Amino acid sequence: MRSLTAHELLDVWEAGAAQSLAQRVLLLLAVANPDRSYEALARQPLGQRDAQLLTLREWLFGAQLISVASCPNCGERLQLTLNTRELLTEAQSTPEAIVLNVNDYTIHYRLPASIDLFALAQCKTVADNQQLLLQRCVQTITRADQAQPIETVPVTVIEAIEAHMAQADPQADIQLDLDCPTCQYHWLAAFDIAAFLWKEIDSWARRIVGDIHVIASVYGWSEADILSLSASRRQMYLDLIGNV
Repeated sequence: MRSLTAHELLDVWEAGAAQSLAQRVLLLLAVANPDRSYEALARQPLGQRDAQLLTLREWLFGAQLISVASCPNCGERLQLTLNTRELLTEAQSTPEAIVLNVNDYTIHYRLPASIDLFALAQCKTVADNQQLLLQRCVQTITRADQAQPIETVPVTVIEAIEAHMAQADPQADIQLDLDCPTCQYHWLAAFDIAAFLWKEIDSWARRIVGDIHVIASVYGWSEADILSLSASRRQMYLDLIGNV
């Protein structure tokens, strides 16, 4: 994997404007992984995707992340200072098919991937999301050597499958351990690197387009020429323009 040039990043931002978040970050990773096919990237577990996104974020914008969270008890807003390397879990090698035994049920399943998120985009409720995700990821369920439809499996077994999936791919479900300084409420908050990074890219792209407009208006340079400048060099020209 490699980082993206300013020109590549702006192209990905433009191409992803009308797409879902899952499609946007996959476009990003496709450019960053020119030696891997789009289909292969779409089928890798979400934890592997998110680990790559954390690394890519560090290359693009640095290791420190500033985020906010609202206390669910009193509404106090907390500013969080995070680090990409602290958010990375230990790399795990995951087989394509995972076996889980719950009571007298044997379940074979695979970890959720981007292709599953594409399918979930059509769902209207959280319950529909969970049901479709299990239908897509659970490969077989047997009991006493007899195949069992997932619709007939007890709720306790379904819950065990969901819990086992989360344990098998912890990078895909980052939970921040938070305490409210105002009311001392303690809770776990999910951190979504895909949404966080795309929001940063969107802010960067809108800012850089404005910078290009200013510099091009004064010097007559092309977009490609301006994007080829380093961030510090572009800022130097902007400062000169502002002092005129």
